[in-house]
Amino acid sequence: MSLLKKVMVKPWEHTGEPEGAHGDMVIHQAPAKTGLFVFLSVLSSFFMLIMISYYTRSLFPDWEMLSDPRILWVNTLVLVFASVAMQLASSASKTGDYSRVKRPMIVGGLLTLIFIGGQLMAWEQLVEQGFYLQANPSFAFYYLLTGLHALHLLGGLWFLARVWLGMGKEEGQERACRVAGTMADRKSTRLNSSHQIISYAVFCLKKK
Repeated sequence: MSLLKKVMVKPWEHTGEPEGAHGDMVIHQAPAKTGLFVFLSVLSSFFMLIMISYYTRSLFPDWEMLSDPRILWVNTLVLVFASVAMQLASSASKTGDYSRVKRPMIVGGLLTLIFIGGQLMAWEQLVEQGFYLQANPSFAFYYLLTGLHALHLLGGLWFLARVWLGMGKEEGQERACRVAGTMADRKSTRLNSSHQIISYAVFCLKKK
C-alpha cells in the first residue's frame, strides 16, 4: 500500500470488520498516543519556526556575539544523563516491575530540575556581563529559546509527577507502568530534540 493510501485510511469506518476487508490497512492506535504524537509534532514545528526566524534575523549587521557561559556545558552533560535515566525507565516499564521504573524516573526528574537551575544561573551570569534582553536581538533570541525550553521541561515534569504518583496506587500500578514507559520514552525524545535545538542555537551565537 502506498504512503498516500495509508494516510487516507479511515479506520473508524471499518469498526468490527476484519483488517484489510476493504483492501485498506486498519490502523490500531490508542487515542492517547495519537494525541501525544500530534502534540509533539506541533511542538517540534513551533521550535523549528523559531529557529528559522532566528537564522533570518542573524543575517542583519546589528547581530552581536553572545558570551558562552561555561555552565551551559555542564548543563549539557546533566541533560544527557537525564535522557539516559528516562530511557532506562522506559526499558524497565516493559518488565512490568513498577519499582524498577520509579527510580530512574526520579533520577531523570531531579536531573531535569538541576538543568533548569543551571539555566537560571547562566542567565544571571549573562546579565552580570551586560548581555541584557533588550540590548541586542541575539540576546533576546537566546533568552526566548532557553525560556521556552525551560517551560517545555517543566510541563514534562508535571506529567511525569502525575504518572509517578499514580504508580503509588496499588490498583493502578500495571496501567501506570505502561503509561510511564510511554511518558519516559517520549520525554527522553523531547529532551534530546530540545537539547539539540538549544545547543545549535548556542553554537550559532558563538560563531556570529
